[in-house]
Amino acid sequence: MRTFLRTVLLCILIAGSQGSQASEFGIQLGGGVADHDVKKGDLGLDWDPGVSWWNIAGYYFTVVGEAHAAYWNIDESGRARSSIWEFGVTPVVRFIRSSGWFRPYVEVGVGVRLLSHVRETDDRTFSSSFQFADLVGVGFQFGERQNYQVAFRFQHLSNAGIKHPNPGINFSEIYFQYNF
Repeated sequence: MRTFLRTVLLCILIAGSQGSQASEFGIQLGGGVADHDVKKGDLGLDWDPGVSWWNIAGYYFTVVGEAHAAYWNIDESGRARSSIWEFGVTPVVRFIRSSGWFRPYVEVGVGVRLLSHVRETDDRTFSSSFQFADLVGVGFQFGERQNYQVAFRFQHLSNAGIKHPNPGINFSEIYFQYNF
């Protein structure tokens, strides 16, 4: 597990150092809700290396890298703790409009997460701190320099059946992003 996390971190650092001159960075602030009275606050860092392919009718595919730190506030009765921290990275593929002041997009991504604690309530426990995070979303970039983004995401966290129990959790999130 540690070797895997070190490898992921090393890849992010290498990719960031090689493409930092032509890239764009952003900061995300998001919030969401999940079943079992869980609310989530999320701080994300976004790296857009400027990669694009398959220009189709004024839209193209691109990929961005995201790193997240999130705080879960748990209000469900019988909770084992009032909060859980979540940390992780996700590559996100977007299909976005090529030009214009207002550029809508759809996005999908699959990443990894580490949870600070696995016990949510007395009868709901994740079997491991390691989780996969898959997402699907819609949003738009806007502004003269495309500095702003607003989006809605559906995100599912689970360990993909690696270990049981595997209850998973589903978040509906809204995020706002500023691109530097």
